[in-house]
Amino acid sequence: MADVVYSVVLPILIAAIVVSAVHPKLVKIAKLKNIVDNPNARKLNKMPIPVLGGVGVFIGLMFSLSVAGYYIPEMSIQFELIIAMLIMLYTGVGDDILNLSPRLRFGLQIFTVCLMMFLGGIYIDDFHGLWGIYKLPTVVAIVLTLVSCVGIINSINLIDGVDGLCSGYGMFASILFATCFQRMGDVSYAVLAYSVFGALIPFMLHNMFGRRYKMFMGDGGSLVLGFICSLFVMRVIQSGYDVVTGSTISFTLAVLAVPVFDTLRVMTARMLQRRSPFSPDKTHLHHMFIALGFSHVITALNVIALNGLVVVAWHMCNVFDCTPEVQLYVTIASGLLATTGLYYGVEWIRSHRPATYASMQVFVAKYLIHRTGILLKIQQLLDGEKN
Repeated sequence: MADVVYSVVLPILIAAIVVSAVHPKLVKIAKLKNIVDNPNARKLNKMPIPVLGGVGVFIGLMFSLSVAGYYIPEMSIQFELIIAMLIMLYTGVGDDILNLSPRLRFGLQIFTVCLMMFLGGIYIDDFHGLWGIYKLPTVVAIVLTLVSCVGIINSINLIDGVDGLCSGYGMFASILFATCFQRMGDVSYAVLAYSVFGALIPFMLHNMFGRRYKMFMGDGGSLVLGFICSLFVMRVIQSGYDVVTGSTISFTLAVLAVPVFDTLRVMTARMLQRRSPFSPDKTHLHHMFIALGFSHVITALNVIALNGLVVVAWHMCNVFDCTPEVQLYVTIASGLLATTGLYYGVEWIRSHRPATYASMQVFVAKYLIHRTGILLKIQQLLDGEKN
């Protein structure tokens, strides 16, 4: 029982309490220094919103790890990994304030992944029997890890388009990885994952329901979260431990399915149109839900639920003891169906069946949840308003 308190409850509580304390102060600083996300043609916010949310989440995360390290003797997160997270935070906050060039951002992402590989010793070095492949050559392992991690970092960054989506997804992923690490006996990474979960709770509530202290995570938060998710993926795959995961590669892909497959779809479509894969537009999955009339909150919940369905599909393969190859194929098929299939299916209806599309919008508007009752109470509580 004491182990659960120190490795699960304490990290979540400490992280949540610290973020709750610093969040309102960061909102005031961001407004005072004009560190805000200004609306434009491709953004969904209608007014300037502070973008220092990632700083608060990072402070809560680090404080939680420090306290957990005092109570848990075996707690050990390599210093190089903390430095890598800090570099990602600086990169993101710098981009939020100064609009860094894509080349510089990309270079710093590669540098942090190199820190993880060469100083932390964490990379994909084994396929654990998938397609009959086991230990990978060093060069292949380095290239595969670099491509995978940079891809994950950017996919998490790109889903940060509606209120609560990036933070809600981060909570979804971190709790799954935390459970996995706990079953593996990897206490340090379990504590890290639970700390991420706890740090995101107060931020998500303010982001989704608050008004007075509403703040975006910003690139500072999404890049750190993307790096941490890539770190979790590498750690799980490198371990090869199958108590929870069955096929480790399929499990990690299932957890990251919607961000990864939606990003691949969007970038592929841009390149087919002879545009830069990093050029901005409104073709992500969350834009589709917004266009149908869903609120930001329901859009975030829909996208996270779709990812949950992919995890369920993978888990059913694990339950029925399918081979690693079958688990991977089912995960890929489910991920493509939940992203590419759904997006282009709705787009086809919009283009070829406009009356049906209009009926879908009417249905969404009819059953749209408004900010009344319990939701209004939550807002008033977060904003410190009296009834």
